[in-house]
Amino acid sequence: MDIIRIDGDNLTPEMVHKVARNYIYVEIDESAIKKIEESRDFIEKILTEKKTHYGINTGFGAFESIRIPPEDLQKLQVNLIRSHSAGVGEPLPTDVVRAMMLLRANALCRGHSGVRLEIVRLLVDMLNKCVHPVVPSRGSVGASGDLAPLAHIALSMIGEGKSEYRGEILPGGEALQRAGLKPAILCEKEGLALINGTQMMAGIGTLILRDMEKLILVADAAGALSTEVLMGTDRAFIPEIQEVRPHMGQIESAGNLLKFTEGSEMIKSHGNCPRIQDAYSIRCIPAVHGASRESCKFARRILCVEINSSVDNPLVFPDIQQIVSGGNFHGAPVALVLESMALGLAFIANISERRIERMVNHHYSNGLPPFLSPEAGLQSGMMIAHYTAAALASENKVLCHPACCDTIPTSAGQEDCVSMGSISALKLMNIFNNTVNIVAIELLCASEAVEHRSPHQPGRITGIIYQKIRNEIQPLSCDRPLSEDIEKVAELIKHEGFIGEIEETMKA
Repeated sequence: MDIIRIDGDNLTPEMVHKVARNYIYVEIDESAIKKIEESRDFIEKILTEKKTHYGINTGFGAFESIRIPPEDLQKLQVNLIRSHSAGVGEPLPTDVVRAMMLLRANALCRGHSGVRLEIVRLLVDMLNKCVHPVVPSRGSVGASGDLAPLAHIALSMIGEGKSEYRGEILPGGEALQRAGLKPAILCEKEGLALINGTQMMAGIGTLILRDMEKLILVADAAGALSTEVLMGTDRAFIPEIQEVRPHMGQIESAGNLLKFTEGSEMIKSHGNCPRIQDAYSIRCIPAVHGASRESCKFARRILCVEINSSVDNPLVFPDIQQIVSGGNFHGAPVALVLESMALGLAFIANISERRIERMVNHHYSNGLPPFLSPEAGLQSGMMIAHYTAAALASENKVLCHPACCDTIPTSAGQEDCVSMGSISALKLMNIFNNTVNIVAIELLCASEAVEHRSPHQPGRITGIIYQKIRNEIQPLSCDRPLSEDIEKVAELIKHEGFIGEIEETMKA
């Protein structure tokens, strides 16, 4: 059985993907158990002292100066979870909730949160037994952590709220019971440790990062096929051009385009045509796709740090016998990365939409029928598919306004500069889905255009991709509803097997 062991230090985006979407079994590493226990031992020690420690024997946020009597300290933690479970809106997808649970457990494994081992074990057991808290998507301002979303997870842990179990939405306690688990009884600091962190924004970012890396490869393939059917040249992709502007993302995309179009009869068929250079949407594919690749590289570096960090407050340092308040819960590093990823996706969407327009516009398409219609005039062909791509690209432009440049002070001014990173994350999910659909429409149009370039064939790899599309979608012989076609190709783009086949073909 595949197992992922978490220790607080070595989680990767690939591991998050496997747990969140493939339901791989999770275990706590032995090295983490020692750190968790040492951290909790220190909390137990300071509880015997009469000193004031934020969130342990005080109120929260603007209530920091209110000292809580010892007999109410456990009640304080439960009240925190209940009061902070104030999210609204549609629930987060299950894969996002699973990613959040995994990231929270991994952070607790670092041994700076002061929780008991049984709290971390319950989180892991819920993952392994597929008890998924229902988490409303709105309510976090991205500082003091993703408080409301994480509180809804903790609410399920104490047997309240709602959870999904085996396809049913159940009261939290009943879901735990059916899975053979017992609700947590929270002790000092544990409620705060469960909700103080960036796990919603980091979880979404980590899942979309891996999706985006794969999508850019598919966008390279779509761009290559569009180049061929538009009778473009591959000269703009040669290594010499990229090497004098050596951005690694650009070099990688250009290499892919050359590899994809290798052996293309379409490109060879017009080697002596009078056109000197192609439009930007063809000629600049390496630069644009490459820039989006660079945003992924930046995001991967930051997110790999974030998902292996201690991001709650206060932090426990048993080795120096201190508890210290800090700002590691602030979402600024993640929020900026998510906005960069959003822009990277919008770039992919924008240039893809322009290539679609060139394929359906007979003034630019070098001989393709208007709107790729089987019978222009009587039939509209891909006309409205392009409208859809244009609408999605436009929506992306609205969504790309950075949420993280906003701040609204909360908690009576105590929390006076927040990141809004959760909003950045929610926008990013929408932009990703829009961009997938735009690239799907490009692949549909390019595949349809191949039919009109016969007998000339695409390159070896673009030919394989074309055939994959044709295995799902038949050529247009007459007008038909295109929504289902777009959906099928979008699902193909997101399928791991499709991506894997492209990667394997490139190695051959």
